[in-house]
Amino acid sequence: MSETEKHWVDVMALADLEDNVLTAASLGETPLVLLRTGEEVRAFGGKCPHKGAPLEQGAVCKDKFGVSQIVCPWHKACFSAESGRLIEPLALDPLPAYPVEIHDGRVLVGSVPRELPAPNSMRDSETAVIVGAGAAGVTAVVTLREEGFAGRIVLISPESDLPYDRTALSKMVLGSKPEDLKIPPIRSEEWYEANNIERLTDKIDRIDIDARTVYLHENDPIQAEHILLATGSVATRPNLPGADLKGVHVLRTAKDAKVIVDEAGPDQTAVLIGASFITMEAAAALRKRGVGVTVISRENIPFESKFGHEIGTRMRQLHEANGVAFVPDCEVKQIGGGEKVEWVLLDDDTKLNADFVIAGIGVKPIADYVKDHHAATDGGIDVDDHMRVAPGVYAAGDIAHFPHDGKRYRIEHWRTAQCQARLAARTMLGLPADDLPTPWFWTQQYDKKLEYVGWPEKFDAIDFEGDLDNFDFLAKLRHEGKIVGVIGAGRAKQIAKLAVNFNDA
Repeated sequence: MSETEKHWVDVMALADLEDNVLTAASLGETPLVLLRTGEEVRAFGGKCPHKGAPLEQGAVCKDKFGVSQIVCPWHKACFSAESGRLIEPLALDPLPAYPVEIHDGRVLVGSVPRELPAPNSMRDSETAVIVGAGAAGVTAVVTLREEGFAGRIVLISPESDLPYDRTALSKMVLGSKPEDLKIPPIRSEEWYEANNIERLTDKIDRIDIDARTVYLHENDPIQAEHILLATGSVATRPNLPGADLKGVHVLRTAKDAKVIVDEAGPDQTAVLIGASFITMEAAAALRKRGVGVTVISRENIPFESKFGHEIGTRMRQLHEANGVAFVPDCEVKQIGGGEKVEWVLLDDDTKLNADFVIAGIGVKPIADYVKDHHAATDGGIDVDDHMRVAPGVYAAGDIAHFPHDGKRYRIEHWRTAQCQARLAARTMLGLPADDLPTPWFWTQQYDKKLEYVGWPEKFDAIDFEGDLDNFDFLAKLRHEGKIVGVIGAGRAKQIAKLAVNFNDA
């Protein structure tokens, strides 16, 4: 027994543990989950290292290779049920694993978690350049260091702020008061310093793929053995008269969010253009602040093309119950005012008062620095199934146009971007890399959360189980009888298992 394992704590009777079920326990003030397999018990930290989700509400399942995993109920991070090592994001850290002994039918847990074996240091003479510091870029940096890459890493971003959680902007940040506004960083300043990451504020002008050289707007070109392009997307601004007035916003960056939060108050009225996920999350957040919200959309039912008529209708009812006004089957024709927005004019000549406007009408991938045959027809960048553009050059996130099952996709989801970056980083280092997991995303509106797992495919039928009215349901989307997607509310464990094994749907 090691020195760190001498302090054992009796946490539970073995008989109280069910096989292959995560059970909450505690080690003093430290939450745990215990996992029993026959007469063997493993103990792990009880909170997901990403956002602190209680892991006893998560799932235990095996992937197609028979590897047992613990899956976070909130954001579907996957950890090894053997060692706690990270398998898939959104978490970027492993799950602490504690030593366990069984004595006289009692489960004893050591007070200090085991240390995961340190990776072998490798490639200390090489350089990796990561262009873009969003979900994909930061995940690639973390993965490279996690796997032992000892060379130079340069992380390039047009934003000088610490890389941050972009998903929080519409889901949480807009609901904050200016004095309470906090945008959570993905990693602390200290982490970048401790891991010798060079952060450079600049943007890419072009790339010489054959020479593996990145040409920047303000700094000298950088040549590297490994380049990851993770430049993300830019929000589409409305092409309307008056769209350049003060008070007309998009929501894509921390700067965008800060400006809106400063402007939004309980005596303000906002017109939101479009009924996208970002727009409707913003509507929910603004209503929490007491802002009057009107949504202008071509669609009568939000999310109908993604979630179907029934779920879309229930989401509209949720917003209307919280005071959001919908003006469907319309478009904004003009935005007007003096120095700032005062009104919007619709295509039926209805004029609505507005103190500010938020346009949520889509995004465009930032990939114009690639001009050759690698440029995809949808504005992204073509990659192979390991996110490789060409030898030594990779792309991940919103810009990556990747193959799956005979088709190509470009998916603008946070978790998919992280999984792609992790795959690219491991491939850079010559490490084994699995296929991308089935895409998963979530939307949080008011206190209701919807989760979707599946590939973005057309569907012609939906099978429901549960209670749609009370947001406790599972909906299976079918196309010609085949399940192509699953939507869940209040079904975290089921969705967690499907995020690992979608074929079990």
